[in-house]
Amino acid sequence: MMSRTIAWDDGVWEHQPPSQRAEGGSLLVAAREGSDAWVDTYYGFVHDSAHALLVPAPTSAGFEVSFLADYDQLYDQAGLMITADGGHWVKSGVEISDGVPQVGAVVTGEAGSDWSAAPVPAWAGREVTIRASLDRGAVILRARVDAEPWQFLRLAPLPAGSLRVGPYLGAPTRPGLSVTFTGFVVGDPDPQLHLEDP
Repeated sequence: MMSRTIAWDDGVWEHQPPSQRAEGGSLLVAAREGSDAWVDTYYGFVHDSAHALLVPAPTSAGFEVSFLADYDQLYDQAGLMITADGGHWVKSGVEISDGVPQVGAVVTGEAGSDWSAAPVPAWAGREVTIRASLDRGAVILRARVDAEPWQFLRLAPLPAGSLRVGPYLGAPTRPGLSVTFTGFVVGDPDPQLHLEDP
């Protein structure tokens, strides 16, 4: 399929944010204090309050969400979320932990949530894009900053069902987080796991 931009008003909010404003093609969104997405693992709590602007997704497609990583408080987070039937969901983006931006992903199913992350201090304040390729019952997650090369983040199973995808943000520990989303695009999924393959 040809890549196309998804209009912000095509999505439906899961957990309406306190405010949102379209501005010059971007979407500025404020997060509610305490908003987060996590199930059980290690911490023992269930949080289902992250703000996600979701559109229906086919089982084979590539989605990209771009945003400015210009936040710096503990657990501030933004990126891309995928939800599926039966309590399965994936979020991937940039979250503040140990005092620096961390790029990573949380994959959640019956056993709870997991978390993978890697520090990217040089990404602070810059435009980050998260790419999710949905295909063959799985999702390939990649990320990049500005126009730099894609970095592979994660390969995870994605159960068949009613998939929805879109930008998300959360502010688990503080008020006042606002995130500027700069793009939301759909096209073809990546043709293979390793981009350098022939």
